[in-house]
This record gives sequence, C-alpha cells and structure tokens, in this order.
Amino acid sequence: MSDNEEENGETPKGPVENAWSIKIPEFKKGDMKSHLLEESSFSLLFPKYRERYIRECWPLLDKTLKEHGIKAELDLIKGSMKVATTRSTWDPYAIIKARDIIKLLSRSVPIEQAVRVLQDGITHEIIKIGGMIRNKERFIKRRQRLIGSNGTTLKALELLTDCYVLVQGQTVSTIGPYKGVLEVVRFVTDTMNNIHPVYLLKSLMIKRHLASSPDKKNEDWSRFLPKFKSKNVQRKKPKVKKDKKPYTPFPPEPQERKIDKELAEGKYFVDQEERNAAKRKRPNEEKKKAVAEKQKEKRAKSFVPPEEPQHKADKPKQGSANVDIDALKKKVKKRKVTS
Repeated sequence: MSDNEEENGETPKGPVENAWSIKIPEFKKGDMKSHLLEESSFSLLFPKYRERYIRECWPLLDKTLKEHGIKAELDLIKGSMKVATTRSTWDPYAIIKARDIIKLLSRSVPIEQAVRVLQDGITHEIIKIGGMIRNKERFIKRRQRLIGSNGTTLKALELLTDCYVLVQGQTVSTIGPYKGVLEVVRFVTDTMNNIHPVYLLKSLMIKRHLASSPDKKNEDWSRFLPKFKSKNVQRKKPKVKKDKKPYTPFPPEPQERKIDKELAEGKYFVDQEERNAAKRKRPNEEKKKAVAEKQKEKRAKSFVPPEEPQHKADKPKQGSANVDIDALKKKVKKRKVTS
C-alpha cells in the first residue's frame, strides 16, 4: 500500500500488508438511502445497586441515542433497559452499539465512557475472569494484582493502551481503540494466568517505543521483548516407586501364628508353667486379703466407744393445769381440824 493511497483515504484493492493502516470511511447521515424494514430491539436486565445511577443518567442517554434514531426505554419495575430501531435510524449498526452501551452501564461503567462506543474506531470488550481460576483466594489475589495498589497498575495500562479499564466483580470492562483493546485482553488473561503485571507493562512500553521509531517500525520485535518462563516453585515430591517382586505362580506362604513362633523358640511350655503358677497364687492371695480385712474389723470394734443412754425430759401430766387451788386448801384445813 502506497503513502498516496493512505493520504487520499482510498480503499486498496487486493492483498494488504498492514490492515491497521487502512482508514475506514466515516458513515454519515444520508448514506443509507432507505429506512429499515424491520424493527430490531435488545433488552437487558441491570442489578439493583445500579438503579439509582441509571435513573439519573437516562435522560442524557436517551438524548444521545435519539441523534442516531434509536429509541431507549427504561423499566424500573422489571429492572430492564431496552433499545430499538425506528424509521428515523440512519445507521444500521447503531443498534449494536446501543446494545453495547446498556451492557456497559449494567457493568458499572460510567455513561461518559460508555457513550464513546458510538464513535468510529472505538470498541469495547467485557472479559470474564471468574472462570479462569477455581480457587477463590487465589482469584482475589490475582485480581488485586491486576488492579494494583491504589489502582496504579490500571492507570499505567490505560496510559499505554489509550483505553478505559474497569474491574467489577468477576468481569473486566475496557473501552478504546481496537489495538488497545486487544492489548488489554492479553494483559488481563496473562495476569490471571500468573504472569506478573510488571513484566507485561515493560513489554508494552518496549512496543510503544519501537512503534514510535521509524527504523524499527516494520521489523520483527520478538528479539526486543522479554521472554517469560513459567516457574512452578511449589512442586510435588515424586512418589517413591516400589520395586516389583519377580512373578511366581505359587501363592505366598502363610504367616506363622504366635503359638508357632513360641513353640519354635521353646518359650511356649515355659510361659505356660508360669501362667499356671500365677493362677494358683491368685486364690491364695485373695483369701489372705479377706482374712486380713476381717481381723482389722475385729480390732477396730474394741476401740469403738459404747453408746450412752439418752435421758428424756419428764412431760407434765395432763390435767395439772386445771387443778382447783381453793378446793385443795379446804381439804387440807379439814384434815388438820379432824386430827
């Protein structure tokens, strides 16, 4: 492709060496001669925590999409956003871009960045990083490594690729030029596959420097870029392989019993005599213990003091409280007179 063709903006015919150098002609209003025959629509649900922001920015989105002839509807009851074409739509691809805008809004991308998708030469990508790593703790560490301390890694990536990058939950959203979005996708996948972002940023800086120099612009850059070797620090120890015994058709010999071993060593009969002697000693020892306990009880009885008799207090006779004292005095007087 010659330089004159690039300056004039003419599309080349035949094979092209560098497709990125081709300038895509801008699609303007009036290029489509007739209106669309069928209505195309896309609807998308958004999370509850995004409802407030979407409700506030919806008038701005509606105004922007009306310029392209796209109708936008917001249903807060169902929690859905819908975009559809109208008879005034002058760009057939605008409905796809409108779908991408509502998709980015549901992934917490601000509307100022999401609207950039409508521009020519700007694309987006939503990278799903949730299924790349099974272990949850490892996933959180690598996602934090992707963000960096205070978001420094993301800021450096945005400067090197001219893209907007947002990490939200288990997805990474990026908006920017086609080349930059490709670099961001590679950067994110390599980081989640345990390649440190510092090395990836270094390679991006080298690529940018080589692209700016006219001498090395069209050369092979593989010799300038750093090569990473995957190092697995925590390796499992190799299992100790047991030596296989030679094959024999005969079954293994049965193991000797305990009695057989004692008989072979000559301890069986000696041990049996000791057991019999121990059996004889047991009842004699038990009898001796019983006799000794009885003797102790007899000796202890002589030292036990006898129980003292308990004297009960005399109870007053019944009827003593009702004695007539005057009658008693008269009886005593009569006895004295008679005597």
